[in-house]
Amino acid sequence: MQFNDHSRLKGQHAFLSASQSAWVNYTDEKLVDIYRAREIAVRRGVKLHAFAAEAIELGIKLPKSKKTLNMYVNDAIGYKMTPEQVLYYSENAFGTADAISFKNGLLRIHDLKTGIHPANMRQLEVYAAFFCLEYAVKPREIEMELRIYQNDEIIYHNPEVDEIVPIMDTIVRLDKIIKRIKEEEL
Repeated sequence: MQFNDHSRLKGQHAFLSASQSAWVNYTDEKLVDIYRAREIAVRRGVKLHAFAAEAIELGIKLPKSKKTLNMYVNDAIGYKMTPEQVLYYSENAFGTADAISFKNGLLRIHDLKTGIHPANMRQLEVYAAFFCLEYAVKPREIEMELRIYQNDEIIYHNPEVDEIVPIMDTIVRLDKIIKRIKEEEL
């Protein structure tokens, strides 16, 4: 699949970002409060993600082991995935999937976690929602496999349509609210 070019967004973070997906459960009022108070935080894993993306792009496999980084890089190469792909709905709602592919009706999204806090599959579900919104793909017409690589383990998830469609609806609704806030601030 040929993904859309969002290179201008690399390294940026949207407020409605998959990596900070708590907003999926916000009330409209909470969204407004948190949006106005938000600060961008720098994450420790930036260099590891850059290294992994470079290895994937170059097709350089790492020694076979049960180490998180090695499994993540080698699997992404094996599945011919695109690293660090921005998935875009709007200026307020986009995120960068660590590795993604869409072939033969199967959406595959892998996420590398370098921190110690337990990962949440919701982030990958948001990426799947962004993908479906951006490329006008109906979740009921495809299969999905989401993976989190963390603490030398791989967590697998095959989401159902009723897990992705509500996230898509929330993205659209909350994006409209943020656009309205921005217009009011002008």
